[in-house]
Amino acid sequence: MMRTRPLKVALLGCGVVGTEVARIMTTHTADLAARIGAPVELAGVAVRRAGRERPGIPSELITTDATALVKRDDIDVVVEVIGGIEPARSLITTAFEHGASVVSANKALLAADGAALHATAAAAGVDLYYEAAVAGAIPLLRPLRESLAGDKVNRILGITNGTTNFILDKMESTGAGYSEALEEATALGYAEADPTADVEGFDAAAKAAILAGIGFHTRVTADDVFREGITEVTAADIASAKEMGCVMKLLAICERTPDGTAVTARVHPAMIPRSHPLANVGGAYNAVFVEAEAAGRLMFYGPGAGGAPTASAVLGDLVAVCRNKLAGAVGPGASAYAQLPVSPMGEVVTRYHVSLDVDDRAGVLSQVAGVFAEHGVSIDTVRQQGREGSQGDASLVVVTHRAKDAALAATIAELQKLDSVRAVASIMRVEGE
Repeated sequence: MMRTRPLKVALLGCGVVGTEVARIMTTHTADLAARIGAPVELAGVAVRRAGRERPGIPSELITTDATALVKRDDIDVVVEVIGGIEPARSLITTAFEHGASVVSANKALLAADGAALHATAAAAGVDLYYEAAVAGAIPLLRPLRESLAGDKVNRILGITNGTTNFILDKMESTGAGYSEALEEATALGYAEADPTADVEGFDAAAKAAILAGIGFHTRVTADDVFREGITEVTAADIASAKEMGCVMKLLAICERTPDGTAVTARVHPAMIPRSHPLANVGGAYNAVFVEAEAAGRLMFYGPGAGGAPTASAVLGDLVAVCRNKLAGAVGPGASAYAQLPVSPMGEVVTRYHVSLDVDDRAGVLSQVAGVFAEHGVSIDTVRQQGREGSQGDASLVVVTHRAKDAALAATIAELQKLDSVRAVASIMRVEGE
């Protein structure tokens, strides 16, 4: 039988995602009640400015006092979609202290302070769910946390930022430069007015920290994640990737070290073979490739951002949390029993595509190859050609075998000292092989 007293929900934030959450809650009340086993009621909406018109949301629900809203004794669940560290952290903590479970889409906060928030939730006997924090509508965190709980995840490789994927896809398909592709992404609404969080990799790094923490049962924060953005990717890099049968993607990569005693987490642009499933993920879509010991290779694909897709993930968590409330139970919390250390980027082993501007004269290739050999970085292929219309200038492209990142960094530092090397034009990692 359905309980008649409704479960009351406080909504923090009424932007693109919050508005869509409120709309679904108010237009699908009967379906949500049937799925949960009790009516669910939007009891209040906290906003920064109360004067705006918000169609579909009764004005009496709007408040600018978020703290008072989460302190209400009748609130069962708080949905936080305001983002950022503060006041979100304080509001979520207050909600826990007053017995409310929390559904959040706040990747930055969870990547920075997830362990403490989980501990506070556990002490209060309430839930903290955040499926919407990574990859929008794609069901990803719950499969990692629950469906693969009996398996051993070895690697997570994914496109977790739609803005950068759109930009790189546009550069690849049209030959556009970075600035031109970014301008189009902004015009279409894929990029914010200030795109720094996306294009410099901060957004993807926060998601990588969450994925690594869940996948490897280890505490990982955004500060543990090596990060490079896409602002230095050029049309020449895209063209070189094409020549290698690859495409360029901004990847979030979380993996166990070969001996299994540590993990690494990194975000950077990389060339991946066109045969890899992630190579065909275009536009603003996201996809995450998971490699587990027993399950093998799994791929999760779909829209990774936007009001409706993110709201879908929020509402899925809301239903789960409300069901737990009715059952007098809580769902799975943080699992960090493994406590594996996070290795520095220098320990990561991968392949590299290095483009050099060099003097076009005899003996240069031998010099360059000698530096690679000196630091134990084995060369796979070399391509050298003179530049059209240049005087004594050539382009030298070296693709290596797998080597430690620290060894490659030492190689580059030594190459920059050679008189015959005019510039290190670009360094790109090669992944997914």
